[in-house]
Amino acid sequence: MPGLLRGVARTAVVAGTATAVSNRVSRRQAGRWAQQDYEQQQEPAPPAPPAPQSAAPDEMTQRIDQLKQLADLKAQGVLTEEEFESQKRRLLGG
Repeated sequence: MPGLLRGVARTAVVAGTATAVSNRVSRRQAGRWAQQDYEQQQEPAPPAPPAPQSAAPDEMTQRIDQLKQLADLKAQGVLTEEEFESQKRRLLGG
């Protein structure tokens, strides 16, 4: 009888440990997935599309505003130097 009890006790300990580990892994994965979802929602919006090539006074004001927005994005680290220069060329038509 003591051998049977020892076997049952061992089985209970193993099953309890497996359940605890499984629950911990599940919680950790859920936390990681929640963090990934949060990070994906925090991605910045793409820069505004460039203005048309002809530049009327209102269009020039819009271009200046867009250049200021691009400069702000670059200062925040959202745009790299290459991305900033590319967008600036598109805005200025060159």
